[in-house]
Amino acid sequence: MASKKYLFLIVLLCMTVSGALAQTISSYDMRDSSLIPSKRLPQHNEFQNNAYPFPAMPRNQWEVGIKAGLFNVSGDVRSKLFTPGVGIHARKALGYVFSLRGELDMGWAKGLNFSPATDYRRNSAWAAYTAPGTQRVFYNYKTSVTELTLQGVVTLNNIRFHRSKTGFNIYAFGGLGGMIYNTKINALNGSTPYTFASALAIQPTYKNRKDVRKALKNELDDSYETDGERDKSQPELFDKPFRPVFVVGAGVQFKVSNKWNIAIEDKFSAPKTDLLDGQQWQENGPTQTAMTRDFDTYNFFSLGANFNLGGKAVEPLWWINPLDYAYNEINAPKHMKLPKPVLDDADGDGITDQFDQEPNTPAGAPVDSHGVSRDTDGDGVPDFRDKELITPTQCQPVDADGVGKCPDPACCQELRSTIDSLRNGRGLGTGCGIGDLPSITFTGRSVTLSRDAQALLASVAQKMRNSAACRVAVIGYGESSKSAQQLSWDRVNAVINYLVDKEGISADRFIWRSGQTGGEETTVDLRDATGEEGPNTVPAPHPNLRRRG
Repeated sequence: MASKKYLFLIVLLCMTVSGALAQTISSYDMRDSSLIPSKRLPQHNEFQNNAYPFPAMPRNQWEVGIKAGLFNVSGDVRSKLFTPGVGIHARKALGYVFSLRGELDMGWAKGLNFSPATDYRRNSAWAAYTAPGTQRVFYNYKTSVTELTLQGVVTLNNIRFHRSKTGFNIYAFGGLGGMIYNTKINALNGSTPYTFASALAIQPTYKNRKDVRKALKNELDDSYETDGERDKSQPELFDKPFRPVFVVGAGVQFKVSNKWNIAIEDKFSAPKTDLLDGQQWQENGPTQTAMTRDFDTYNFFSLGANFNLGGKAVEPLWWINPLDYAYNEINAPKHMKLPKPVLDDADGDGITDQFDQEPNTPAGAPVDSHGVSRDTDGDGVPDFRDKELITPTQCQPVDADGVGKCPDPACCQELRSTIDSLRNGRGLGTGCGIGDLPSITFTGRSVTLSRDAQALLASVAQKMRNSAACRVAVIGYGESSKSAQQLSWDRVNAVINYLVDKEGISADRFIWRSGQTGGEETTVDLRDATGEEGPNTVPAPHPNLRRRG
């Protein structure tokens, strides 16, 4: 009873320690292709590409273990309780529930009856006793067993719905294999049969069995010199009887780390033989012709230490919860292909309804970041209805089409043209009537035209179409460095190309002025250049420094 209490305390301690350690166990990354064997890589690639919903099973480690414990034979002769057994095994998971285990065990058992037998005439081990039926003997044996089996192991408690991991593993197993055994009998004291006088004098009963065994211990030596009876019909291996064996058992493992665990296990083995204890005959009168009804069996109760082997592999699958990945992916998706969110945009202007301050903008109308129709010139008429996209302030208010009426008396046109000519260093002259032209502004070192700049150039193009005799100078600034000169050239080029390619204005109506002084480097000015001479194209000054966007 005391030994059972100690065993219970050990198991309870292991469960407590393993439960605490289990909280630190981490899962593996299903997306890690280095963990996938080559034969399952096609499935892994389909999973990675969201073409197949199930991840490939990873390469998992081997478990190797050693064990030691109590080995006992259950037969016709009473077995001693504390006899040793040892074993080694290698185990490999084929899935999260089922694994295969190869195991080699060795056990040594002893037995001794406390009641004497008289009908031993058919048992060859007691042939030295010549008076069966009257002379009494005490059956005993010492046997060694070597067993090799292949077992299927089933575990279910790693599949958990309410916790990620477990620190212990309960399993059951069964399998087939083969065993050899060698049974010896202690029948002689040297070469002389025992008299068993001291034990027989006690009048053996169940109540005084301890006294009988004590007496036998004092009388018997430990020679076990006589071969136990053998069945000649049984095959032999290594000069020992060989028998097929069926094994079943159960155990529990307690995890110490991702590499180590300890196990408590009990295995029951059933070979088809009745001679493990050297006795197969019943006490059946003078003829002793009846054999005992049951075959002998043996049991191995063990405590073992197991270690996981394998590089680029996860721990054995019976320690991994197959639901762990699914729950983690639902909680915090890393691989799941999520659909793009669908946000309502009733007017289709690209601004979702929750941010759209003008939810009924007509289709195709340009809007700002708040979904409000653009009004480039601020005349109160949105661009999608404005027939004069850039109306000068002095020409406002405008009509319903966004067209303004500029107060420009005819008497002042020549004077303004003269002033413009003097300002531009052309001397006196007469302008073509195209009026003021806007400046185009770039940000940073960009040479890309913004939407606002494109709208301004659209208004310039309209004026040039209305004044077919006008030429326009496109002036860029920057001469302080080669980089500044090239940037000025790129910006002038961007403006002229836009007016030529997008608005259809002839290239010979422009005069190219890049790398000028006296202006902002971020600005390209446009002005009336009617009557001036100058090239409409200029080679890039430093093409190796030319910017592309």
